[in-house]
Amino acid sequence: MKRCSSPDHPHCTVWVAPGETVCAHGHRQPAGAVDLLGSSFDLLQRARAEGAAAIRPAPTPAARPHLHVSGFDPRAAGGRQAIKLDLRGMPDDVPPQLTVLLESQLLPGGAGRLQFTRSLRGDWRPVFVEFSSRGREHGQYRIDLEIHARDAALPAAARTWVATLVLLVPRPDASLGEIHQTFLATHKNVRISADDAGIARVHGLSGGGALDIDIQARNASIAQLHLGADAGGKVAVALPTIAWDEDLIEIDLPAERAAHPCPASAACLVYAEPDAGAQRHVRLFALDECVLGRCESAGAEADLLLEHYGEHGPERDGLTRRLSARHAVVRPARGGFEIEDVSRYGLLLDGVWPGKHVPVPLRLGMRIELTASIRGVVTFVVTALHGHALTLHRVDAGGAAECFVLCAPDAEPEAGGGALPRAAGMPVLFHRDGGFWHRDPGTGQDTALGPATVLERLARFTGRVRFACSARPEDQAERTADRRRAAARLLGA
Repeated sequence: MKRCSSPDHPHCTVWVAPGETVCAHGHRQPAGAVDLLGSSFDLLQRARAEGAAAIRPAPTPAARPHLHVSGFDPRAAGGRQAIKLDLRGMPDDVPPQLTVLLESQLLPGGAGRLQFTRSLRGDWRPVFVEFSSRGREHGQYRIDLEIHARDAALPAAARTWVATLVLLVPRPDASLGEIHQTFLATHKNVRISADDAGIARVHGLSGGGALDIDIQARNASIAQLHLGADAGGKVAVALPTIAWDEDLIEIDLPAERAAHPCPASAACLVYAEPDAGAQRHVRLFALDECVLGRCESAGAEADLLLEHYGEHGPERDGLTRRLSARHAVVRPARGGFEIEDVSRYGLLLDGVWPGKHVPVPLRLGMRIELTASIRGVVTFVVTALHGHALTLHRVDAGGAAECFVLCAPDAEPEAGGGALPRAAGMPVLFHRDGGFWHRDPGTGQDTALGPATVLERLARFTGRVRFACSARPEDQAERTADRRRAAARLLGA
């Protein structure tokens, strides 16, 4: 409601209801005067909207990756000290652990390595860099820093940030004012913090102008900064440590690796000498799970096809029929591999039947016998066990013809070759970028295995070995789909 607004009766104080054209005394209201502001409800709604718009916070700019450096005390020249590094503004999609590489004359050995770890709250736990300026000439010293984000599951998503910290080592006779005057001249956006006290004071600024200094005092400490004319032209700062922010610059990512020349999930190494007697093979598999089963001329359901070897070589019938079409499954597990019996005839692990559909971790030297009812059909021994690959050698009559290397897909060997030894004379083989690779233990050089690759003399072959690609990834995917359809039909029956 509003008071009467008739121009002929300016002293009328009668209230006029919204929408009324005359007041209670009969004074006509000017056209549009009543609805100029609308009803009180509309007025209240407009006031609320304008107030909300006025108090609505401005959009927060995206946080930039940077390091907050604190705890630096230039006065501690000639001694050991540590600075604290807080990681802030990192993207949410980086791995929960980042590697920090440091290089400086102040660090022991000239370099260092640290780890940033993300906490359950989402922030990053700080790290501390210890250094010493003992015996160093006064001046400014650099600490070159790199932060690497690496994820073994996503090698193409690797990222790297760099930064350079500048620390001042003053002269032994330098005054506190000279130390901080030099320090302030080499850093922008300097934050001066005082711990263990509680009062912060700034004096001066009589000359005007902008000063980009943030002084903080926590836990009852005292920090004083004198910039007035009565200071005699010197800057006097009383505080224990200095802190500042250092931007992290993301550098270009390394070039992507070239595609593997012969992508495959199953292949083999074949004895290459023309006068070889038995064609001996090292059969390679890189599957999420590798099925061991009976060799069939058509409609095979397994990846690793097995036959019983008698006095005159492989026997397609006879004891080979004691192998199930899907006899056992080997798959990568935590820190190694595991095997599961899925057959009707069973298997023995070191002479003991583990039970059907019970995954058992494989151990180095474990003896695997297929089947449990008849000994000597097919017998393996685990001769090498790593996180990226498993080697099975046949110790029955078929051992002279073949052995098997099962690789975890896209898993590389551990640095230094791992804790467990590999089989004598066997090359370091692994699967990456969709294909198989050989790593030279001496030089660490990786060679992509393809039809033109020839590996020189190996102890178990006593001659040169060539690579033969036996299955393409799309062929293997089709075989896997066929197996799943067959399993679905069995379950439906």
